[in-house]
Amino acid sequence: MGRGRQKAKQTKVARQLKYYSPETDYSALERELTSPTQTDLADRYDVPPADDEDEWSPQSRRN
Repeated sequence: MGRGRQKAKQTKVARQLKYYSPETDYSALERELTSPTQTDLADRYDVPPADDEDEWSPQSRRN
């Protein structure tokens, strides 16, 4: 008899998730999309840019 109760609860949760539509926070989305890129952060904090080639890349193994 426990399976029926469990299935009913799963159905209830699935229905809530299916029909729930939260308000979209467009200002938060805009902030996320206009956040600084990695190069902007490197310039801001004087971090040297990472080399494209590292010791594990296939190009470095050929040498």
